[in-house]
Amino acid sequence: MATRADGEVAPRERIERECARHGRPAVVAACRRLIREEPVDPSLLISMSGPGAIKFFDGKPHDDVYWFRVWGARGLLWAWDPVASDEIRLALEDEHWRVREMALKVVARHRLGDLMDATNQLRGDEVPRVRAAAERAVISLSRADA
Repeated sequence: MATRADGEVAPRERIERECARHGRPAVVAACRRLIREEPVDPSLLISMSGPGAIKFFDGKPHDDVYWFRVWGARGLLWAWDPVASDEIRLALEDEHWRVREMALKVVARHRLGDLMDATNQLRGDEVPRVRAAAERAVISLSRADA
């Protein structure tokens, strides 16, 4: 299993490990629930997202729970299934820029051409990182059409 420079297991490796453990359909279903803000098994969430997720289960309120939606989209980056297209569409409209940015990475990686209009609109997003991700996604989708 690959580790990053900080000693953490890379997100791709975590997702692949959970697919091997629980099955790809179960991981995809969990990712879809995360994007829809529905509950998932906390141990699966922590395994998929890394140790940073542990803090969300301390019984205290948190104002950064948008990370669940980011982790859901990131899971779909590495464990894609077309049944999750509606959730990625939803993530492209998310109020938090990190969710939109990650959804655009999914669009680009898996060349989700049916999301071209929504992707194109994000080229004018207020957040530079979202605009850049949208531009990369549009380029990726354009190459898929060629």
